[in-house]
Amino acid sequence: MPQPDHIVKVALPDQDTLDEDIKSYFNICEEKLGMVPNVLRAFTFNQDKFRNFSKFYNQLMLADSALSKLEREMIAVAVSSCNRCYYCLVAHGQAVRELSGDPQLGEMMVMNYRVADLPQKQRVMLDYAWKLTASPHDICDDDRTALRDAGWDDDAICDITDTTAFFNYTNRMAHGLDMMPNPEYHGQSR
Repeated sequence: MPQPDHIVKVALPDQDTLDEDIKSYFNICEEKLGMVPNVLRAFTFNQDKFRNFSKFYNQLMLADSALSKLEREMIAVAVSSCNRCYYCLVAHGQAVRELSGDPQLGEMMVMNYRVADLPQKQRVMLDYAWKLTASPHDICDDDRTALRDAGWDDDAICDITDTTAFFNYTNRMAHGLDMMPNPEYHGQSR
């Protein structure tokens, strides 16, 4: 059974009416990815917010960081699993499959990261991201100490927290707008 074919359940502007910089950004997506991720199309409801979202996403997920790209994607999937965010589980689950070269890891991350045979350092990172998502009011010094004891420095703790917070935001946008992932993600990196 195919997923619903809408992008979001709110009106989006006609793609032909978008500003030239956004059209150019979409052309780059088509060239590099073979598609424009629906999350980007969804943010065209406000072109300034689109620009802010895409700039922040690129800084957070693609720029230099104490975390590898795979670790950032793993956080995205753990957060999205806790929140049951269909869009992000599909899209970022695919990214985990691609970056790790391991389709099974991608599936384990989507369903329950705890079943994956991960290094302790990554497990502590994901436990922290899960707790910050499920019960943020319970985060305390013990949680940051656990991260440090696992080998994460303060820069990494900031990056882990930032990535976790960002995906809680995007999950809520996806839920609120009933955002659907691009169907292409389902078959990629398997």
